[in-house]
Amino acid sequence: MNLLCGVLGVIAALEARFDLAFYWMLCGAVCDFFDGLTARALKVSSPMGKELDSLADVVTFGVLPSVMLYELMRVCTFSNSVWCYVPLLIAVFSGLRLAKFNLDERQHSSFLGLPTPASAMICGSLCYFIAHDMRTFLAAWASGFVFIPVLSVVLAVLLVSEIPMFSMKFSAEDGRMTKRTRVLFAVNVLLVIGIVFSLHLNWSLAVLLAFLVYVLMNLCFAAWRIND
Repeated sequence: MNLLCGVLGVIAALEARFDLAFYWMLCGAVCDFFDGLTARALKVSSPMGKELDSLADVVTFGVLPSVMLYELMRVCTFSNSVWCYVPLLIAVFSGLRLAKFNLDERQHSSFLGLPTPASAMICGSLCYFIAHDMRTFLAAWASGFVFIPVLSVVLAVLLVSEIPMFSMKFSAEDGRMTKRTRVLFAVNVLLVIGIVFSLHLNWSLAVLLAFLVYVLMNLCFAAWRIND
């Protein structure tokens, strides 16, 4: 189901239906979340399931967001410049990140590098928000040849970086520090949601800001560990 949602999202993105593409991405994320719960509930797992999970994630959280940014840039710049193809780096680096994740024994309760769903949500919510209202400052930024390519390169680098990033899934094995980090993140997300809705802004901005908060928190924690 995750893979199917990703393919349908790509079709919608190529038709510049950013709203529909983002909805398919969200559906894929729901399927991706519940497949693990289902496997644990039924007490079943297999190497094939692990490979299928990563294959589906490459499409839904790698190819789909890169195509959305590519098409958004084409629409906003009214061109087919070579710069419009820079966002496709996200698809390539998402594949590298998922392959690395499958082989890296260090990434069980936390991550090294930006998880592909987080990268995808940043891209998808950005496209949705801009498509919803082309009069915003983000739409003005997207109409140039700098903002989206730079964002794409930054996300691509974060995907394959060695920066520790906490998992958003709660576990009984979590330490006290990890639990406090997740609580702090949850509080920040609630504040973001409250601000967005109090200002009567589109809900997709709350998704975008929530995942930007996730990235910034992890970068700050990484810098703090280096300086400690």
